[in-house]
Amino acid sequence: MRIALLSYRSKPHCGGQGVYVRHLSRELALLGHSVEIFSGQPYPELDQSAIDAGVTITKVPSLGLYDEPDPFRTPGLSEYRDWIDLLEVGSMWTASFGEPLTFSLRVARLLKERRDDFDIVHDNQCLGYGLLDIQKAGFPLIATIHHPITRDRTLAVRAAKGWRKITAWRWHSFLRMQGRVSRRIPELLTVSRSSEVDIRKAFDIPSGRITTIPLGVDTEIFTPGTERVPGRIVSIASADAPLKGVSYLLEAVAKLAAERDDVQLVLVSKLDPNGPSAAMIEDLAIADRVSVVSGLEDSEIAELLASAEVACVPSLYEGFSLPAVEAMSCGTPLVATRAGAIPEVVGTGEEAALLVPPRDSGRLAQAIGRLFDDAELRARLGSGGRRRAEENYSWAAVAAKTAAHYETVLAGHRRATEGTSSADS
Repeated sequence: MRIALLSYRSKPHCGGQGVYVRHLSRELALLGHSVEIFSGQPYPELDQSAIDAGVTITKVPSLGLYDEPDPFRTPGLSEYRDWIDLLEVGSMWTASFGEPLTFSLRVARLLKERRDDFDIVHDNQCLGYGLLDIQKAGFPLIATIHHPITRDRTLAVRAAKGWRKITAWRWHSFLRMQGRVSRRIPELLTVSRSSEVDIRKAFDIPSGRITTIPLGVDTEIFTPGTERVPGRIVSIASADAPLKGVSYLLEAVAKLAAERDDVQLVLVSKLDPNGPSAAMIEDLAIADRVSVVSGLEDSEIAELLASAEVACVPSLYEGFSLPAVEAMSCGTPLVATRAGAIPEVVGTGEEAALLVPPRDSGRLAQAIGRLFDDAELRARLGSGGRRRAEENYSWAAVAAKTAAHYETVLAGHRRATEGTSSADS
């Protein structure tokens, strides 16, 4: 098959959408399919094996209004190219996030002249109005929704103070568009049954329209190490947002640090120096106990996870949780919240993780402390997690299931097309 894989942004480090595009494209190509990625900034970084297999990238440049080192900048007059650029700037000026919409419009324009180049178009969480133009152009279309961003909005609005609640609501205004578009795409994918239920409720999707295919992990990179650093906790948060529950983990570390000399948290995230998490580290006086790193390659993240005595996922909600699967693949015992898809991913009955309620720093601290004190439990959870990762999650299996579903979509598209032709005649 000839596949156009769309991703409005493909952050290569610690971002689920970028990880999805990077690994799925490689494995689809290794299965013999032709894959061309259409991505806005930040662009994906491909493995050499993906490049060797023929995966290509078509860059769909935006104005980069939300990118480092100058987010929310005002572009110069010479940067404006067309009306979509004006729409992007207008969205920013009115405090909304316009990238899903403007990317979809730009990529629809690119694909308009390339109908004969692709058998199927696969969108990755954009769900912009431009997808409907792609559909009208005759492309068979499928979309992946990792989880409904309604959860992010609810938590962001709840955490905001005063007039910032209005800003938080306005930032997530693209959700109305995503709901409308998702209801008009005949085939949707998601990554867990928990997400499937939430998506159907949030976007009013009829039962039977969503297929669940979990995400994967590279078990050859994310593999157990030979030496663990005593007292080390590793946590991966793709964003410094309320949804990730970082504040509760910081409180738990403060409680543990008051009782133990060797507790150290390595937080893989990009924290805003003026944001709430950075302020909390100072307020709790744990700056000497917390290291924050970002921009790591997969091999570096794997090495870090494999060096930890405990990994932690303190999220208030997860549609899947790649960090949990990566920790399991590294044989690292896990403490995680009983939130969203996490129990589905890690299993129940202390198979690979100790599960605690979300928003409970005391229970987080107790569970982490329990693991620190019980080497036998750490070994059992670590080996159970590795076994679960190997048996249930691999990118090769994800790609094979996704390609099989493409065939289902194409068969349905052919039937619909033949039916329309028969009616016209």
